[in-house]
Amino acid sequence: MTWWRRGVIYEIYPRSFQDSGGDGVGDLPGIAARLPYLQWLGVDAIWLTPVYPSPQRDFGYDITDHTAIDPRFGSLADFDALVAQAHGLGLRVILDYVPNHTSDQHPWFRDAAKRDWYLWHPGDPPNNWISVFGGPAWERDPDSGQSYYHAYLREQPDLNWRNPAVRAAMLGVLEFWIARGVDGFRVDAMRQLLKDPLWRDNPPNPDYVPGMPEYDSLLPVHTADLDEVQEIVAAMRAVIGDDRLMVAEVYAPIERLVRYYGEGGRGAHLPLNFHLIGTPWRAEDVGALIERYEAALPEGAWPNWVLGNHDRPRIASRVGPAQARVAAMLLLTLRGTPTLYYGDELGMADVPIAPHQAVDPGMARDPVRTPMRWDAGPHAGFSTAEPWLPVGAGQGVAAQRDDPRSMLTLYRRLLALRRDSDDLAEGAYRTLHAADGVLAYARGERTAVALNLTGEPRPLPVAGEIVLSTHSGGGASLQGDEGVVLTI
Repeated sequence: MTWWRRGVIYEIYPRSFQDSGGDGVGDLPGIAARLPYLQWLGVDAIWLTPVYPSPQRDFGYDITDHTAIDPRFGSLADFDALVAQAHGLGLRVILDYVPNHTSDQHPWFRDAAKRDWYLWHPGDPPNNWISVFGGPAWERDPDSGQSYYHAYLREQPDLNWRNPAVRAAMLGVLEFWIARGVDGFRVDAMRQLLKDPLWRDNPPNPDYVPGMPEYDSLLPVHTADLDEVQEIVAAMRAVIGDDRLMVAEVYAPIERLVRYYGEGGRGAHLPLNFHLIGTPWRAEDVGALIERYEAALPEGAWPNWVLGNHDRPRIASRVGPAQARVAAMLLLTLRGTPTLYYGDELGMADVPIAPHQAVDPGMARDPVRTPMRWDAGPHAGFSTAEPWLPVGAGQGVAAQRDDPRSMLTLYRRLLALRRDSDDLAEGAYRTLHAADGVLAYARGERTAVALNLTGEPRPLPVAGEIVLSTHSGGGASLQGDEGVVLTI
């Protein structure tokens, strides 16, 4: 059995986890120093967002060297030490792999001999394509009179994956990190890797209404999720293999998302399922989503669930602090591999960022990327210097660690229960009830979960012995904002 079927992945945003150098920015030695905490918490793998050399226009997703470490995070020796220490503690290390684009300061982009490694068009932009971050997706180069395509920032030109040299070089990046002992990769922007070679306009989105992001005004049928992308998915999987994990970032409807498992299961092991993030927080809607996803999975495919990440508002801000406890129980008792976002186990919420403190280029993601709260010391134990983003209010690890009622204790108990229960780790899913604000489901033969997604008391729709509650007690009915795990 592969480890990730029973495993839990913990996403770390390195700039914000732990600063060891006293410059206000987190780094690899800081992460290494906190690995014992993650072992204690009970997760199985850490996923590091990019730590490669970068001008940091998009905070590491604009890369100038895919096979090195940015000095602000440390060195290759620090990375090797982190991997060795993680493995010694029984933790796996997953790297962010960014194949769609580079920085415009990458040597490849500046090399005239590698012009065909990117997507250039003579003269003015050839079509109406829009950047994910808004505005035209083409940037005109005044020196050459040509325009290049960028799915994201203009400082992030897209690579030309139809060029065999690009494909060989980027697959070689995977081999480089595999040789250094990594246990898997989270593949960024997977669905954008190929674009229409005829440069056809994207059609208007008939469901677009003013106020939605500009990117949503068009249907990206010629810039994302092309059928040919599956060939690249399979090529990456062939390099990554079966023993290491391939996770793919794919924002797509469920019916399109599951294609990334690949024909015969030779695609991504886990195409990331973000649908809990955007689904209305109602029992009927969440229950319908789970049913739809389970029904769409190809034979033999293993599901996964995500409640938050570095690009989306935190779960405690989306549903409120009380319901964040219910959401934790949902994430860790559904069938499939869960991904936790650092700090969610503390109940961290989005942190207000004043205009003069903002650093994210136009996407306003700063509130979800603030420093981890460790203790009651200066800057919450994150750094001895002023942090790169402000630290939010609230209790840290030290205060919550021994509090039986804390969010951290709840997460640790849920992780332990999931680890020790065959039903929760591997058992089938079956909806028992999804109405009147309560979602209940069975896992395996003898386990059930009941979640009250409202703030008012509700009848408990399943009988059994309560083994874990999000509250201090648990009785014949569900309190407002309560979730319970039962033996049936």
